[in-house]
Amino acid sequence: MNKKSFIMLAFIIVLQLVCFTPGMRINAASTAISGIVKTNGTSFILDGKAFRFAGCNNYDLFTYGDGSNDATPEDIETKYMNKTRIDEMMSNMASDGIKVVRTWGFSHETWHGFESQKGVYNEAQFMLFDYILESAKKHNIKVIIVLENYWEAYGGIDTRLEWEGLPGVTHPNRAAFFTNTGCKEQYKNYIKHFVTRINHYTNEPYKNDPAIFSWELMNEPRYQDVSEEENLQGTTLRAWVDEMGKLIKDLDPNHMVSTGLEGQAAKYGYGANAGNPFVYIHQSPYIDFTTAHPYPDEGWAGLNPEQAAKLVATWIDESHNIVKKPFVMEEFNTHSNKEQYWTAMYEQIEKLNASGDLFWAYASYSGGFYLTHGDPLLKSVFAPHAEKMAKDTTVIPATPGDLNGDGSVDALDFAKMKMYLLNQNGSVDMDIWDLNNDGQIDTLDLVSLKKILLN
Repeated sequence: MNKKSFIMLAFIIVLQLVCFTPGMRINAASTAISGIVKTNGTSFILDGKAFRFAGCNNYDLFTYGDGSNDATPEDIETKYMNKTRIDEMMSNMASDGIKVVRTWGFSHETWHGFESQKGVYNEAQFMLFDYILESAKKHNIKVIIVLENYWEAYGGIDTRLEWEGLPGVTHPNRAAFFTNTGCKEQYKNYIKHFVTRINHYTNEPYKNDPAIFSWELMNEPRYQDVSEEENLQGTTLRAWVDEMGKLIKDLDPNHMVSTGLEGQAAKYGYGANAGNPFVYIHQSPYIDFTTAHPYPDEGWAGLNPEQAAKLVATWIDESHNIVKKPFVMEEFNTHSNKEQYWTAMYEQIEKLNASGDLFWAYASYSGGFYLTHGDPLLKSVFAPHAEKMAKDTTVIPATPGDLNGDGSVDALDFAKMKMYLLNQNGSVDMDIWDLNNDGQIDTLDLVSLKKILLN
């Protein structure tokens, strides 16, 4: 047998070992899909390189169109959805330096509703969302898809509670959503319908779509005022996050999952304990990065720019050093002194190597918390920050066993080490390849790598 044939045979054996060893389970995410953002420790990586971003919220993209003309596929494509408006908004955002947009993927209203009646899904609305993702992809923007709302806007969990004959509106009433069997089943069914969707433009499943940055469980979930113990410890909300996060990971192992948490707590001097402690909830193994929503000059908050910056620094520190995950300042804005507040918070993001931020909110008009294309603040404060984030050259720490540098340790790395041992040529990074730290690359490292895969 010549050397080439021997190598090919060895490669086939490797694949058999990795894929068919009894008890071994290879996560589908291990086959790296180009363009999908992953995590590596406290950083995001995109195609093996560091990915830091400045972005925005644009929650109502799903409403662009008349929302009623859906009699035929042509009506949906030309009337129900307004592709020109979606493209124009994406183009404006891209030209302003926005790399990630967070948007609503929920509504229980009749106009542009995703699920206006329990278990009845509006195909026209999901077709519109297909186009949002296609437009985002065309403009090199990633999308965070929020799957439900704690608050009343667009129905939120109040509607799901109503469908089960339960009251909403107050915190103790809304808490039932996180434990009621019917509410959980509704939400799981919605997740399954959305996450497993096939885009009708491309015939590709959402789980393979590089335009999706992450799935988000809920906008600002909390399990508040049921008991002082729950307010402080967040045991019930954490159980719900684990359950729903695991479901999404099972359906879509490629994309990240986030919580949508606000980060409020008495210990920060920002808000009160609300059954959603920042560290404990984000320590869920099914959550990929931490989030917080600072609105420092709200009447109940009363933080000046320096205090707001300190709060952001605390969240980053806890994310990186306790939770050990990337941090995203996912919503923020102020009523006044925007330049001063934004600059102070952005400085912490830049200096402490946080991963991203999304201001509230980019719109077709300006005023209050809303900014539009050409707004002076976008040029004076946002643009310089966005440029710094985009040009960041932070080195991603080497992951032992990630031999091909795609951000995951998988069957491809096992095959690469096997091929190296057969050939014994080429240079290697000892920090990544020498898994047993004995100063050489040999079959013991191959065994160590297999143990990593088995676990």
